[in-house]
Amino acid sequence: MAAPVTAIYAAFFTVFIMALAFRVVSMRFGKRVGLGAGGHADLRRAIRVHGNAVEVVPVILLLMLLLELNGAPAVLLHSAGGVTVAARLLHAWGLSRRTGHSFGRFYGTLASWIVMCALAAGNLWWALG
Repeated sequence: MAAPVTAIYAAFFTVFIMALAFRVVSMRFGKRVGLGAGGHADLRRAIRVHGNAVEVVPVILLLMLLLELNGAPAVLLHSAGGVTVAARLLHAWGLSRRTGHSFGRFYGTLASWIVMCALAAGNLWWALG
């Protein structure tokens, strides 16, 4: 069975995560830091921005894939994918600017968690319904 909707978002997030990784590598190269952040707060934030995306995005993509394979409507999947794109961009922007509380970090995280919960509930509904 095909999963074209999830494939679109998986492709986007691959590029997104690679861009975040490239940012970390570039900063490490410029600061001559081989591992870790070398005491540089901006590099530490860049590492966390990348790490957070790597922690959250695969879970959402897996839940989307399972829903799509089980016949969920494309509009539901695009809604989840679109909100996730906005949420992860917002989160990356917010956390890149400062380590503490920020609009982007808070609402990016909140929206990501809401999408995760909705997709998990949708998977349960499809599996048990």
